[in-house]
Formats: sequence, C-alpha cells, structure tokens
Amino acid sequence: MVTVTPIKIDGKKCLGVKVELPDSPPMLLIIAEKGFVMCGFLNVEAAEKLNVAAAVVSGVKTFKDVLNAEVKAVTSKAKNMGVNIKMKGVEALKRMF
Repeated sequence: MVTVTPIKIDGKKCLGVKVELPDSPPMLLIIAEKGFVMCGFLNVEAAEKLNVAAAVVSGVKTFKDVLNAEVKAVTSKAKNMGVNIKMKGVEALKRMF
C-alpha cells in the first residue's frame, strides 16, 4: 500500500510518501519544494548523479521518525543548501524550501 500525507513544517507544505513492503520496514520519503529526505532504501549515489538535493536518514518507520532522525548522507546540491550530516531530518527539509 502507498500512503501520501501532507506534512507542514514551519507553515510550509511537504509531501510524505510511505510505501508498505512485505516482510520489511516501509520505504519513506518527505518531499519539500527544492529537495527531499529519504530513507536508506533509496540510493544517495543515484541522487548525486541526478544532481538533486537529497538527504538520507535510516532506521525510520514513520514520518515522525524521518523528521527526528539524524541525516547520514547528503548530495552536493543539498550540501550547498546548508544540509549537513548529523542534522535532524526536519532541519534538512527547512533548508529545501
């Protein structure tokens, strides 16, 4: 099942996408205006090659987890927006508006 949920951060709209997978934690993604925070299922190297602003968090099962998790990896484009490793997902998203 795929769930799409609106998420507000500082009054700005994001879109949360959750994909339930068999015998597995879900795949999670929160999309802001200029980039996104993704779970470890998604590939940061591919995001880098595509020149998109992306940050990776891991060990998450809910959107709240994504927002509170530490960023483990970032693309160059996200880094140029001020996104850094060890910041919370919510802080990364704030820089992607």
